Amino acid sequence: MVVYNFAAGPAMMPAPVVTQIQAELPSLGGSGMSIMEVSHRAAAFGVIITQAETRLRQLMAIPDHYAVLFMQGGGTGQFAAAPLNLATHHRRIAVLDSGQWASRAAAEAARLGIPAEVLATTKATHYRHLPKLPAVPADTYDYLHLCLNNTVEGTAFHHLPPVTGTPLVGDMSSNILAEHYDVNDFGLIFAGAQKNLGPAGVTVVIVRRDLLQDVAPVPSMLDYHLFDQKKSLYNTPPVFAIYALNLVLQWVEEQGGVAEMQRRNRIKANKLYAFLDQSPVFANLVTKADRSLTNVVFNTGSEALDQAVVAQAATKGLMNLKGHRSVGGLRASLYNAMPLAGVDALIDFLHDFETHL
Repeated sequence: MVVYNFAAGPAMMPAPVVTQIQAELPSLGGSGMSIMEVSHRAAAFGVIITQAETRLRQLMAIPDHYAVLFMQGGGTGQFAAAPLNLATHHRRIAVLDSGQWASRAAAEAARLGIPAEVLATTKATHYRHLPKLPAVPADTYDYLHLCLNNTVEGTAFHHLPPVTGTPLVGDMSSNILAEHYDVNDFGLIFAGAQKNLGPAGVTVVIVRRDLLQDVAPVPSMLDYHLFDQKKSLYNTPPVFAIYALNLVLQWVEEQGGVAEMQRRNRIKANKLYAFLDQSPVFANLVTKADRSLTNVVFNTGSEALDQAVVAQAATKGLMNLKGHRSVGGLRASLYNAMPLAGVDALIDFLHDFETHL
């Protein structure tokens, strides 16, 4: 039985990458040592981490005046790192509240004593559409935090809200390399790896170096400037996760880059949304223009029926379709590694399920 993993993260990885990891795991490059044994100071790992940075810069067209860092702590760690490193002038940030993760970013900044003002929110309507950004007062905030793709609620900013004069911090944890964005539009981008970049354990940070001036003392493990100086080797990095990340980036290159990933993701998502929109049983309640390409949320309107879908789907190799615990329902995550065949198999199953109710 073919298994398709629709988990939101840790998520499905490209099959050729998993196969390569399996083949190389006992002996990296004929060294007799597993990647899990290789020192982060070894020349072999130096090649890997350099390749990973170079590939990411090429895939995302990252200019030289941006640092590319490999850190730990996931996106949640960056909810603290971003304000500590960047909220140094006004000591105040703005947040566009589009869902759970943006809300948690605001709460984390507040815990650090850095006020986070929510400029707009769609919480009252269960985040089924994106908030509209009002005019941002000039010279008021150190940055505006934006979650580009909301994994829980199934929405995404396909076009950035107009921001001038205030740096934009983008949480791309769930759609980095899956949809094109211009790095120059951001002061900072961060992404946990476990959705589109590889296994959990490494967090990618892309930050404009001029924003790292006059930073107050920051805990070393969250210090962007320090990690930039040390080329992400201030301490022992997640060696295996970076090795796997490099292989995923190579796979994306071979597939045709971000443009091709976005083209495929649109086809996959549009096909599933088209089925849901005509289904008498399943529904997606997200405003069409705001629908995510990578996280499709839907439900039957019955918790018991939703649970039956999850259970029966698993017997067909369609795994991890349960929605986030905070919203319930169902969710299919269609990251880069999910083939169109997986979406077709899901649609066939859902059609058969509703036919036999």
